[in-house]
Amino acid sequence: MAPSARMAMTRRVHPLVSLNPYQGNWTIKVRVTSKGNMRTYKNARGEGCVFNVELTDGDGTQIQATMFNEAAKKFYDRFELGKVYYISKGTLRVANKQFKTVQNDYEMTLNENSEVEEASDEAACIPETKFKFVPIDQLGPYVNSKDLVDVIGIVQSVSPTMSIRRKSNNETVPKRDIVVADETKKTVVVSLWNELATTVGQELQDIADKSPVVAIKSLKVGDFQGISLSTLGKSIVQVNPVISESKKLRNWYDSEGKETSMASVGSGLSPSTKSGGRSMYSDRVSLAHITSNPSLGEDKPAFFSIRAYISFIKPDQSMCVSQNEYNNEKRQRITVRATAPVDFAAESKFLLEEISKMRASQ
Repeated sequence: MAPSARMAMTRRVHPLVSLNPYQGNWTIKVRVTSKGNMRTYKNARGEGCVFNVELTDGDGTQIQATMFNEAAKKFYDRFELGKVYYISKGTLRVANKQFKTVQNDYEMTLNENSEVEEASDEAACIPETKFKFVPIDQLGPYVNSKDLVDVIGIVQSVSPTMSIRRKSNNETVPKRDIVVADETKKTVVVSLWNELATTVGQELQDIADKSPVVAIKSLKVGDFQGISLSTLGKSIVQVNPVISESKKLRNWYDSEGKETSMASVGSGLSPSTKSGGRSMYSDRVSLAHITSNPSLGEDKPAFFSIRAYISFIKPDQSMCVSQNEYNNEKRQRITVRATAPVDFAAESKFLLEEISKMRASQ
């Protein structure tokens, strides 16, 4: 019997959502949905190496696992992107919110005594790469943010591979730009770096005349040419993925999209935005962005603008203060030349009527 089968029969598999730092004996069954490069570091205690993987279980819950030094060397080749594993004898701690890459309160550390076994017979039980796509016309709030985005689009063009010299270490790395469009009728430039430029980039160039669908996970949003996207070491690129969003996008493009006039997502931004500043609405977000990020504003205040409509007002709660309450507030350095009574209730009703008219006209 295969080791993974024995582990499945002898141990109860725990969902990621049930884990906490105080549990000492658990086994998880997860898919590697992102794998970082091996990195070296140097500190007061000496030199070492480290790498990270992002793991996803059958419920779609994700966690980041980190391995240092001997554990990193032991497991780097064993972990393969997209494969499913049983993992046990790891430790958990509260995630560093500044560096965490997935929505989980904890992060995992594996040492050289941790157990990692491939579960090839269980691959169908774990979802593939989990995407949270951001429409191209809604990338503005993410410019120069720490938040990474997932994007899906139709490939409009593919550039030849370029060699770029990095200022940090004078190293030359390959880069290739692709232009993608989606149903918002906006386009954006995506820069593929390193191996993605020479592998997936070449694949896209070979089939560019067929306008393939490309789904990319973990993109950095920059302000070059208004708005641009760049891959990172952890980015995942899928060409013509078998997902519902890909089918929907393909149907739209074949039926009307290919005849539609497209515009660059950065073309409508003000000069201040293009130079790294913000336009009046560049920080606009949707309500879904707020509700799907429960940690938003925990570390520091988050500033953004929202366009929305009032859908409910509690009948037992006044939405305005009385004139007496207003006049009783403390005032400083204000000269009052004249006063006039104001019917706050009537003015509020008028405001709601105007809002209703605005909504009806759009």
